[in-house]
Amino acid sequence: MDREGDLSFPNNVVYAAKQVCSLGRLFFACMVAGGIQYAWALQLSLLSPYTQSLGIPHHHVSLTWICGPIAGFVVPPIVGYYSDRCTAMMGRRRPFIVAGCLVICLSVMLIGFSADIGRLLGDTKEHCTTSTGPRWAATAVYIVGFWFLNFANNAAQGPARALMADLSAGNYMPSVGQAIFCGWMAIGNVLGYMAGADGEWHVWLPWLKTVACCEACANLKGAFLTAVIVIIISTSITMYIAEEKQLDNAYVEASSGRRGCICGFGDFFKSLKNLPQSMFKVLAVTAVTWLAWFPFIQYGTDWMGREIYHGEPQGPKVSVYYAGVREGAVGLLLSSICLLAAAFNTPHLCGRLTSRVVWSLSNFILFGIMTAMVILGLVSTKGYNASFTAGLTGPDPKLRVIALSLFALIGIPQAVLFTVPWAVASKVADDGGQGLAIGVLNIAIVVPQLIIVLTVGPINKAFGKGNTPAFGIGCAFAFICAILALILLPKTRVTRGMSNATAMASRER
Repeated sequence: MDREGDLSFPNNVVYAAKQVCSLGRLFFACMVAGGIQYAWALQLSLLSPYTQSLGIPHHHVSLTWICGPIAGFVVPPIVGYYSDRCTAMMGRRRPFIVAGCLVICLSVMLIGFSADIGRLLGDTKEHCTTSTGPRWAATAVYIVGFWFLNFANNAAQGPARALMADLSAGNYMPSVGQAIFCGWMAIGNVLGYMAGADGEWHVWLPWLKTVACCEACANLKGAFLTAVIVIIISTSITMYIAEEKQLDNAYVEASSGRRGCICGFGDFFKSLKNLPQSMFKVLAVTAVTWLAWFPFIQYGTDWMGREIYHGEPQGPKVSVYYAGVREGAVGLLLSSICLLAAAFNTPHLCGRLTSRVVWSLSNFILFGIMTAMVILGLVSTKGYNASFTAGLTGPDPKLRVIALSLFALIGIPQAVLFTVPWAVASKVADDGGQGLAIGVLNIAIVVPQLIIVLTVGPINKAFGKGNTPAFGIGCAFAFICAILALILLPKTRVTRGMSNATAMASRER
């Protein structure tokens, strides 16, 4: 990498933050990732169905997710720039983590109570059991909370990843820190999907049910209340364990004399220009990988509620639909367990095999799983139409088991998705520029997300096959990416930063 690029800091300035810690301390220093992912898991499993319950048509649901790519493009360069240069007493990463987590808590509360707030602002006075039309005030409140949630997720998660890169630098492979981060994401997913799959929140906390918020809404509200508790606990532990030290002002002045958001974006695009050619290939493969993943991320639980359970988000079959959504959350829970098991084996696989082989295999697995989902959805809905709905009120038991199995297996390629690209980015950057490096990689995620958000909804509507067209698109991109990974990615292993002599000795042993 060009030493004059802004991804690195001068070698003659010593970074003041504590970067060496034991593996156990490194593990608990990353607990905030679990709290953030807990809220994210609830977002993935519950919010697409909840959006439709407010009256937004199915083919417009993807447009509500447009805040994700916008936040992913705007926030990481700014936060990465400032977190690399922050001279606060509590460290350079932790202030941004605390601020982001605080906004996440406020956002999930706004989303959870959006139906009640919407009624106060003049939505329909009908009881939630009979109301079927759009509730525009509640939708507006929900969208505001959703936007804040996505911006806050990006503001907290980027510095959290950079913190792991800081603390693991020198002692461990870059993939070790990212594997721990991925492990906490899996733990957060497990707990979050358990909360989302539970349909008894309205029983345990009956005050959650209101005239504007029936059982499904009350369950969402209860799950998001627990997210606030989990985030507070996990953030507090990370703040105590991480032990960042204050960054020396001389370090910042030596690295760059410029300030401001515009400088953050300027450094962001300059870093793209200065990246080595191999990194551009990594960015390209990352982008195609996420094109394969986003259809499942956005529509996974909706697919279970519609194609497998044959429910609808409004009307007489709403209870069947939400039973499917909760079953989808159970499937995501199973996938997170597989993700947790696979995450800690990923560094070993990257050591024995090249990263391109591991990455390619993960996409072949994803291709097989999503192909099976397309076939399963077509089989489940074949011959199922309005004239037969009175006799079909739930899933075929065999198809339900197969669907849950596919959800579980998808956690294996997800472990690679959450570790290998970030480990490569951490290796490219020096100790001083981890935050901005993660912002650079993030562009390869937000652009594919924007493409899927703008195209998948209209495509689903055009074909009139529920979520099957979206999953078919994911299949195609997964296969393409599996081939591209073998062709484009360099034949490298993500190893710890050690001298050539040590590396040679290690290979001889």
